[in-house]
Order: sequence, then structure tokens, then C-alpha cells
Amino acid sequence: MALLELENVAAGYESVDVVSGIDLHVEAREVVTVAGTNGAGKSTIVKAIMGLAPRCSGRISFDGRDLTRVDAEDRIRVGIGYVPQVANVFTSLTTLENLQVVENVPDKAARIEEIFARFPLLRARRRLRAGALSGGERQQLAFARVLMSRPRLMLLDEPTAALAPALVGEVFALIGGLPELGVAAVVVEQRARQALEISARGYILDSGRIVLGGEAQALLTDERMADLYLGRR
Repeated sequence: MALLELENVAAGYESVDVVSGIDLHVEAREVVTVAGTNGAGKSTIVKAIMGLAPRCSGRISFDGRDLTRVDAEDRIRVGIGYVPQVANVFTSLTTLENLQVVENVPDKAARIEEIFARFPLLRARRRLRAGALSGGERQQLAFARVLMSRPRLMLLDEPTAALAPALVGEVFALIGGLPELGVAAVVVEQRARQALEISARGYILDSGRIVLGGEAQALLTDERMADLYLGRR
């Protein structure tokens, strides 16, 4: 049984479905990329998984549990973490305070020390307001905040968007290291090739539907992936 399963999921806003007929799965400790051009529906998929899409039908299950009637807050409690593309840290709080405000974390002080051991740069910036961090440092903090609650699955919405090119590799390295922490991940990205390089499998979206899927290495060498993703048809 997969950790996460989507079966015939449709999701969108008001009366319009942005994605439909979505079937995908994520195994434990597996990184899966969902790629596609702007407007393909990538972010809508992660919002549907997180319970944040206004319209959603079909079946979403996590560790065998049907999440259809589970709200976003309870999805966090069962082990799903979410890093949105924007507003993913509290800019007016310090780095340390951003970790301290995470709720439902047993022995929070010890957990913060564990997080700082894994993100030493954040320890050095612990007294600095998050709004003063660089883009890469802020993204580290966003990851660290979610990891505080020991999720089994992380949903990452365009984690390299707006980052300087020199920082993109650092973020992908963070994502690639998640399975070592016992964490699976769904990554929605426009940088399809770089994301697939650190993934086990991937799905390519076009106009709200999955048009290609499989092992990441196979997708990287599939000419259809370039044609679909780059729009050369």
C-alpha cells in the first residue's frame, strides 16, 4: 500500500476544475516530482492533497486513511506537511521564534536542537528576523518549520521559485535528503529536469491532466517529456 494515493481526483476553484482525472501515488521515503508549464495545475494538486482546494472530488488517501472529510489542520496531525510557494515563514519573527511557534511538538526544545544540528546555518541566524534572511536561508527555515512536527510526507509548492540560480541547487539538495529523514515528498516544479534528477518518479501535467508518468530516469530520457514540457508539438 502506497503512503499517498490519489484516485480520479478533480480540483479547482468556484465552478471550474483546474485538474481532473488525477491518479498518482507516493511510496514511503520517496520523492515524486509533478512538473508542467505555468497554469498546468501543479499547485492545485498539492492544495487538494492538503485540503486547501475549494473544490475537490475523487479519493485521496494517506497511509490507508480516506482524507475526503479531513480538514487541513488534521491532515497536518496525521503526518502531512506543506511548504507553500509564498508566505512560508513568519517574517516578523526570528528564526528561533518561527520554530518555537510550531504546535503539537513534544519536547519542543530538544526538537529545535535537532533541527539546528541539521541546519547549522539556521542556528547561526537564530536571533535574526526571518524577513532579513536570504532567499535560500528562508527556504531552509520553511523546511525546518515543517520538519519540526516530524511529518511522513512533505508537499513542496515551487520550492525554487524566485530563488537566485546559485541557490537552486541547495534547495534541491535539501529535498533529495528528505528520504534519509524518513520523509516522502511531492514536489511541484517548473524546473522539471533538476527536480527529476533528485526524484524516484515523476508525473508531467498538461492542461490539468497527467499525460506522462514513470521512473524519473526514464522520463529524463523520454523525448515526449521535453515535447510536452517545453511545448514543442
